[in-house]
Amino acid sequence: MSEDRPGDQTDVRMDDDLALRPEREAVVGSAGGREPRGDGRRDKREGRWRGERRRGERAMVPEADFRSYYGLPVLNEPTWHDYDIAGYLFLGGLAGASSILGEAAELTGRPLLARAGKVGALCAIGGSFYALIHDLGKPARFVNMLRVFKVTSPMSVGTWILSAYGPQAGLAAVTAVTGLFPRLGRAASAGAGLTGAAVATYTAVLVADTAVPLWHDGHRELPLLFAGSAMAAAGGLGLLAAPLAEAGPARGTALLGTALEAAAALRMERRLGPVAEPLKQGKGRLARLGEVLSAAGALLGATAGRRSRGAAVVAGAALLAGSACTRFGVFHAGVASANDPAYTVEPQRARLAARERQENGVRE
Repeated sequence: MSEDRPGDQTDVRMDDDLALRPEREAVVGSAGGREPRGDGRRDKREGRWRGERRRGERAMVPEADFRSYYGLPVLNEPTWHDYDIAGYLFLGGLAGASSILGEAAELTGRPLLARAGKVGALCAIGGSFYALIHDLGKPARFVNMLRVFKVTSPMSVGTWILSAYGPQAGLAAVTAVTGLFPRLGRAASAGAGLTGAAVATYTAVLVADTAVPLWHDGHRELPLLFAGSAMAAAGGLGLLAAPLAEAGPARGTALLGTALEAAAALRMERRLGPVAEPLKQGKGRLARLGEVLSAAGALLGATAGRRSRGAAVVAGAALLAGSACTRFGVFHAGVASANDPAYTVEPQRARLAARERQENGVRE
């Protein structure tokens, strides 16, 4: 029997002869078949990156197919109530865009459309405040957030945006209905129009700042998606409340908002890939229904809605329903992506692999 060298792998044969099997030879540093750690440190003894395999070395253990322990979610499910938070997202967007539309109508000499936008903004922001406070549980919790202003916190910034917008929207609506203090009303209307854009879109930053995969990974497109949805809703409200002669800006806003919403949704689905699957499953499909309703409402309003009051009302209702479905669909899809560990683990693996490939390319 021959004498073995340390580290050699042998195999016992029928003739009692020990033979080396090179294909089963373990290589130092290749356990688990892990790729380079990319920590920037080199092994002084061998002159290579720590954890990096030599050329020609093969992994001894296949990569583990980890999802989560016992199939449980990696992330905790958001504790937000769907009707409160999804309603808060929808009503806030409607309010902000309606203030912008109301100010534009006033500047172009359309008083009835301007009044509809201002009153609609006040009603929507009131409902949005109610939904938010109902989810918080106590009104004092909203007031407590005004004690500090933290630029890095979307919730803190959003609280101050709402606090600045709400009184101006209320004053603009009251003066538009009563006719009192017209100069003060015009100033409040202009202020509400300026802050309305932030009210309509800051909620996208708020949800994207969470660890929910769909919302977090879609941080680039969500502000545009929410802005388009808000514009479509405001246009729908204008078609419902304003006469045909003054509804031109509402029709244009609905068309532009619907196009922006559809483009942002398409871009997000293509860029996120598998992470966007919840938008096509379960309650997430409400977002797709919202796109269809918004497109149908915008087209109907731009065609038959120009001549028929009935068609304009149907188009406005479809636009409002489509915007609400979009917000509820995005909310439910986000919750579903947090519940499935695959939407958390697989994107992390892809990012790590891309980072390792980039680091390997730099080192080579």
